[in-house]
Amino acid sequence: MIKFHKEGYKIISITFIIAIAAILLAENFINITWLVKTIQVIILGFVIIVLQFFRNPKRITNLNDTHIIAPVDGKVVVIEEVEETEYFKDKRLQISIFMSPINVHVTRYAMSGIIKYSKYHPGKYLVAWHPKASTENERTSVVIENKIFGEILYRQIAGALAKRIVNYATEGNVVTQGTDAGFIKFGSRVDLYLPLGTKVNVKLGDKVKGGVQVVAEK
Repeated sequence: MIKFHKEGYKIISITFIIAIAAILLAENFINITWLVKTIQVIILGFVIIVLQFFRNPKRITNLNDTHIIAPVDGKVVVIEEVEETEYFKDKRLQISIFMSPINVHVTRYAMSGIIKYSKYHPGKYLVAWHPKASTENERTSVVIENKIFGEILYRQIAGALAKRIVNYATEGNVVTQGTDAGFIKFGSRVDLYLPLGTKVNVKLGDKVKGGVQVVAEK
């Protein structure tokens, strides 16, 4: 059975209401059979896209404090040393994962630990792969700490289509690797900032599976 994320319940309900109304209007007010069928197919396609976007497949995470797992599904687009200026204010290893509209958009905790920092930043809606998206787009920054890695930061970044980031991380909470950390609606990316010297298990262009795939380790 397909499960859907709770953040999509309202949008899914509205989509079904609009779709049913549009189909009924087309059948009652359009007398051209082929046009009615075309409209119905387009509406059905739109409904399927919305349902796919909000799906929330069950993932089984092999909990391991020495592993950093992919927080989202998507494609690895950045692996480099950068200056992280918001929280650490020093050099970190950045791994960025880009999500297209067809990817699962559930954000999952990359490791277990305690939430040390959680902050929302309003901003622009540049395309998610834009170099300035990490610092200028709507985003949330969350820091998790455990005894093995110390502190890591992940950043949910809105893309050109994303208009709302949902973040469940609250400072002081103890969280479990692989569990639901939030959701980004309609296209986006997530950046991970890890300690220098962390072993990276992925390469540029790799497609990763959130909550399951190990992207880095001690």
